Amino acid sequence: MNEKQIYFKNRKILIYGFGKSGIACFNFLKKNNICTICDDNKKNIPVKFKKNLINISKLSSINFDFIVLSPGIDIKKCKISSYLRKNRSKIITELDIFAISYPNINKITITGTNGKSTTSKLLYEVLKNSKKDVRLTGNIGYPILMEKKIKNNTIFVIEASSYQLDYSKYFRSKYSIILNLNPDHLERHGSFKNYAEAKFKIVKSQNQNDYSFIDSENNFLNKLLKNNQIKSKLIKIDYLKNKKYLRQIDNIYFNNSSNKKNLSFVLSIAKVLKLNIKTVINTANKFKGLDYRQQIIYKSKKLLIINDSKSTSFSSTVPLLESYKNIYWILGGLAKKGDKLILKRKYISNIRAFVYGKDRNFFIKSLPNQISYKSSSTLKDVMTNLNNNIKNDYAKKVVLFSPCAASFDQFKNFEERGKFFNKIIRVMLKKIKI
Repeated sequence: MNEKQIYFKNRKILIYGFGKSGIACFNFLKKNNICTICDDNKKNIPVKFKKNLINISKLSSINFDFIVLSPGIDIKKCKISSYLRKNRSKIITELDIFAISYPNINKITITGTNGKSTTSKLLYEVLKNSKKDVRLTGNIGYPILMEKKIKNNTIFVIEASSYQLDYSKYFRSKYSIILNLNPDHLERHGSFKNYAEAKFKIVKSQNQNDYSFIDSENNFLNKLLKNNQIKSKLIKIDYLKNKKYLRQIDNIYFNNSSNKKNLSFVLSIAKVLKLNIKTVINTANKFKGLDYRQQIIYKSKKLLIINDSKSTSFSSTVPLLESYKNIYWILGGLAKKGDKLILKRKYISNIRAFVYGKDRNFFIKSLPNQISYKSSSTLKDVMTNLNNNIKNDYAKKVVLFSPCAASFDQFKNFEERGKFFNKIIRVMLKKIKI
């Protein structure tokens, strides 16, 4: 037995944060260990688990071997911050538990600032269409420890966030992919350096038999490569080298540069895995994407409507702004610390902005002076302004809902925001003739 595997045998384990991943950890570990749970909000804990709940005041009386931390918890701001700081060496994640429990399973881990979910889903579908036993897990919404009937040839596609990687200690991936790096989540990590280093852990932890895939054009990633000694086989992705394959793609979803790059990563991984490239191309041509991620919800000769509610930063939206003309851009919500709009001058004349939400003044100041805008307090109000503009514009146009912001000022999450936008669009389309 691997020495690390005995770590999860007859141990006292605290699981802090009892959402989906916390419940999955508890169910995975409870047979062989003494598992105790804790959450800042006791209402989050289902009744059947209440007997395992510990009062925060009693934490110091138990010498836990491990503390499994939910990725959504910021140890600087939670209720047991002081306790976690003192016991930082004991903190692990669900990724660590999985890696130690299944050391020989092939893992393909995908991270980056933008495009993680799309690339993970596309690669999953390629592997599935290649008749592989493949699982899609991680930050995309499926806790990795919930997976059953795992075989030696099972392949895991894991979407990993900076939060998950930041707390991890033992996790190692055979194939590690960093799609891109731009400043993000600075309110949590404190600095871009800390954020970048959390992502880069999936490359630094690899050995000489592993593979890493990195965007060749990303200055931040190239700097990290220069400053760190990498053991894995490094493959730099240049999507221009995949032109002969990209020309075979007939899917509007891959019309913008970000999704072309995402596809280029999948093509490169497929070559290393010795998959049939025709399978990749056929899968891409049928790929419908994920809800609220550059999702095309309406298309006609005169109007294209894209729901990109998942967008929480300028960097995720810029490729779309550079891919279309006559854009009605809807943005707003809670701005991210340190976020900046970097847009080439030649694209500015294509855009009219409709700004809403709590931090709309931040977004208005971030826009180049040449971009005209209209401001509203709510998304519903901004859609009324948009409706009036569309009716008077007879040219071909693109409605781009790409907020570049967190949703929490008006919505529970980006999914709720995306559903709300779709609902308003359906009503709007009934009123106008396009």
